[in-house]
Amino acid sequence: MILTIARKEFRSLFAVPSTWLLLGSLQFIFAWFFLARLDAFLQVQAQLAQIGNAPGATLSVAVPLFGTLAIILMMLVPAFTMRLLAEEKRNQTLVLLMASPVSASQIVLGKFVGLMLFLLLIVASCTMMVVSLAAGTQLDVGLLLSNALGVLLLASNYAALGLYISSLTSQPVVAAIASLAALFGLWLIEVSALDNDNALHLFTPTSHFQNFNIGLLNSTDLVYFLVFLITFLLLTIRRVNNSRIYG
Repeated sequence: MILTIARKEFRSLFAVPSTWLLLGSLQFIFAWFFLARLDAFLQVQAQLAQIGNAPGATLSVAVPLFGTLAIILMMLVPAFTMRLLAEEKRNQTLVLLMASPVSASQIVLGKFVGLMLFLLLIVASCTMMVVSLAAGTQLDVGLLLSNALGVLLLASNYAALGLYISSLTSQPVVAAIASLAALFGLWLIEVSALDNDNALHLFTPTSHFQNFNIGLLNSTDLVYFLVFLITFLLLTIRRVNNSRIYG
């Protein structure tokens, strides 16, 4: 049943013309930034060749590109999570779904998986753009995979938080604004914590993504992402279940 709901959500995203417009716009932004970083790298390649252990194309092009993708996802995910539950509440379709023999956990996980499949396409398109560099240079595969994994984990945390906030209201716009405010607030916490040893860094998803961005796989970061994800999914399941019981 989870996969059935996930397929429905995934297909419904592509049934909306704005999704195609958004994907086209994202590809244009990624391509522009990718080519700009590549051009800057090629201009200094002669000087880098004279330096020992000089940064390669992966570090000079891919790492900034994934960093940009992380910021874009922070603004993009709330626009999709707002419709998952809040819009269904407004349209009275969530009531029909909860009246069927489907558990709250299946509803929430199905919608979450459907959105993650869509976000996976965005991350994959960005990754393939970088992989195209392999035709002319040697890539740091480990660093590339670390960035792709980090962005996916970050996107899953954004989706889980946005899904929970979407379950709290029947107004999609309110859900989008609240989700964006929450994510922006977490980002501000990281920015305000200038000292890397500051404890505030432990509470922000973007700070844990930074280690993936530089190719450092840390078990602490993985645990944080998983705890953040599971916590908000459980909160969402509880909220949906309460809505089923108390109306």
